[in-house]
Amino acid sequence: MGRKEHYLVSLDVGTKTVAAIVAEALEDGSIDIIGFGVVEGQGVRRGVVVNLEAAVESIKKAVEEAELTAGVEIGSVHLGLSGAHLKAFNSRGVVAVSGANPEITHGDVRRAIDAAKGVALPAGREILHVLPQDFVVDDQEGIDQPVGMKGTRLEVNVHVVTGSISSKQNIISSVNKAGLRVGDTVMVHLAAAESVLTDDERELGVAIVDIGAGTTDLGIFEGGSLWHTSVIEMGGEHFTNDIAVGLRTPIPDAEKTKRRSGCALAFLVNEDETIEVASVGGRDPRVIKRRIVSEVLQPRAEELFHAIWDEIRRAGYERSLKSGIVLCGGGALLQGMSEVAEQIFNLPIRLGCPVDVGGLTDHVNSPDFATGVGLVKYAHRQQLREEERFAGVGWLNRLNIWLRERFKMAV
Repeated sequence: MGRKEHYLVSLDVGTKTVAAIVAEALEDGSIDIIGFGVVEGQGVRRGVVVNLEAAVESIKKAVEEAELTAGVEIGSVHLGLSGAHLKAFNSRGVVAVSGANPEITHGDVRRAIDAAKGVALPAGREILHVLPQDFVVDDQEGIDQPVGMKGTRLEVNVHVVTGSISSKQNIISSVNKAGLRVGDTVMVHLAAAESVLTDDERELGVAIVDIGAGTTDLGIFEGGSLWHTSVIEMGGEHFTNDIAVGLRTPIPDAEKTKRRSGCALAFLVNEDETIEVASVGGRDPRVIKRRIVSEVLQPRAEELFHAIWDEIRRAGYERSLKSGIVLCGGGALLQGMSEVAEQIFNLPIRLGCPVDVGGLTDHVNSPDFATGVGLVKYAHRQQLREEERFAGVGWLNRLNIWLRERFKMAV
């Protein structure tokens, strides 16, 4: 199968790392990862820009690395949005379908979705995503695709995601100042789910938990749709700070200790195993038992998963997660996290790694690349939908379709 010169680039700007991933779309509908760049993140804290210049420099470095490995020049990116400023709610829209022999069109679906998102938002907020969950046609529920069906009344349930206008503008501004154009912005919950969840999991009911450095993102899917999202203001940097305080070691060394010797469940660590820990103030390093590190980390892991479980129960989905919970993000790499999660949730737990991509899979086959790979997969799927909808249709006919759906004109 031949190749098309079609590249998709994702940019995941996190608290601790900035990752850029380059994918190539193939004619058979698949994608290959052909380049990536990962650098230490600066200037962004919990999804919000706190130092514009530092954020711009981090973005530039990550993109330059990705360009070097991919051998292509990057002009635009698909940007992940994260942070506690993201809020979401479910809504319903209802419209009448007109005509002597009413048939539901894409325009009717659009009008129903517009009705569902027609809610008053607080000042300084905007709608980022409106995600259809299911449709109702003349009291017939559970319809996935109503276009072409006969009916006089169309209802739609949607998940509406909102965000801070200033937070979004600042992260986009950082990307623009790095010499890049933002082709699309995507909530990281959607992106991570795109790369690590299976269709069966989405259908039966599953929660995806993306543990970042500054925050943890929770998304709940059921019946193939997203029904609940939230952001827990706790992440990997809290584990690092606990080590720094508990062991009296500098934060950079605490991060190294966490990555090298950390374990979230104390009984998994041999009692006799020892490690060397740096001291503060120029003092000599100390040798301590590794289990002490786990005894510092375990309470934080339990606190995080209890907070997630409380959010799941508050939303009313504790009995809906028949496929269990999927952990991803850099924080999921800490040894023992899955075991602690199993104890708290009493549900099947697995680590989520990107699937269904080719190319440099060995380099991105890790939970901390879930969002980056998911962004390019999400963008690719959106493009395939548009291509399928307008396959073989010229620009004039595309305009006619849009007019007919928007205004129900006989064109």
